[in-house]
Amino acid sequence: MSGGLTAPKGTFDTLPPDSARFLAVRDTLTTPLRRAGYGYVETPVFEETAVFSRGVGESTDVVTKEMYTFDDRGGRSLTLRPELTAGLMRAFIEHRLYDAALPVKLWTVGSAFRYERPQAGRYRHFTQVDMEALGVDDPALDAEVVALGVQGFRDLGLTDFELLLTSLGDATCRPQYRELLVAFLEKVDLDDETRRRAVINPLRVLDDKRPEVQAQLADAPLMVDHLSDSTRAHYDAVRQHLTDLGVTWTEAPRLVRGLDYYTKTTFEFVHSGLGAQSAIGGGGRYDGLSAALGGPDVSGIGYAVGVDRTLLAVQAEGLDVDTAAGVQAFVVPLGAEAKRLAVRLVGQLRAAGISADTVYGDRGLKGAMKAAERSGASHAVVIGDRDLAEGVGQLQDLRSREKTAVAVADLFDALRRATVGA
Repeated sequence: MSGGLTAPKGTFDTLPPDSARFLAVRDTLTTPLRRAGYGYVETPVFEETAVFSRGVGESTDVVTKEMYTFDDRGGRSLTLRPELTAGLMRAFIEHRLYDAALPVKLWTVGSAFRYERPQAGRYRHFTQVDMEALGVDDPALDAEVVALGVQGFRDLGLTDFELLLTSLGDATCRPQYRELLVAFLEKVDLDDETRRRAVINPLRVLDDKRPEVQAQLADAPLMVDHLSDSTRAHYDAVRQHLTDLGVTWTEAPRLVRGLDYYTKTTFEFVHSGLGAQSAIGGGGRYDGLSAALGGPDVSGIGYAVGVDRTLLAVQAEGLDVDTAAGVQAFVVPLGAEAKRLAVRLVGQLRAAGISADTVYGDRGLKGAMKAAERSGASHAVVIGDRDLAEGVGQLQDLRSREKTAVAVADLFDALRRATVGA
């Protein structure tokens, strides 16, 4: 009984057998990163609030409306991480990883928390795979990052996803574009809150999803049309490398990610089967983030992919992601002496790298065999006290139902051979 306690609103539990698909999606998304030499990092799920207010941006909905912020017993303002990049960059600075050979390539996976209105595909607690390549500004590195994200989706078998791509300029061309955009927005009918947001970061207004606002932005100037020569060359090189890597994309000049730190290459992955919450991941270059957090003025690029969202995309396409069976071998003991042998045999199988299980509690043969069927095992061994008296156990193929009497001393080898070939 739960005693009336339930998971908090906007969160959910991932339980077997569905959790096997969750793990399969998570591991498939991270495999390309490991193959590309990215190293795993673990950071706290909460940070000093300044890590996010300075890193993510004061004008974002994430900071102004969605963060879980609290004072700890020492009076320090802490925040559950709403995204993973800022905390990872804090670790990069604190531990002086920039003193090593560059770029520093890192990845992590973990929970993030945002106070949002719960709906399909949008939760208050979610899991992200996050990767970052820090310290080098190279269009080829941008292309590598984007292509690794694409590879993860391809490895899952997804086909109905789309890569949206643009450039958000840099310090050499943003100021002039900002002036153009601010002048345009002054003529637009905006509510007071949106007007205040426009003062802090006018680009954020382009991300407003309200139809009445979007209708007024049809003729707004676009950053991609006002790139400096160097930034344009950077963007052209990124697209050429993506072409060489066999990656296709859709130009998205109005793409504005929900965080303030993006510059130059900016991208998003969307899936046609998810309705309004179509984004399954995204990222970009953030050349000013390290400096904003008190670190050296070094560049970086990365992305985050939602494991939960990607799993929804997998389900939308009807894909059967590869999930390993719970166990390979199952031992059914009938009697006290048989139980001792079963515990020992299961331990030997596990030590040899074979997933194995047995029944616990007092179950008859019928109940025990049902447990063996549910386990996903391909083979079972049934051992009764009468079998032990005869020095044998019954090896059963759970698919063909074929049974073979095997000497007790040979049960381990017989199970190992049977499961390896299953």
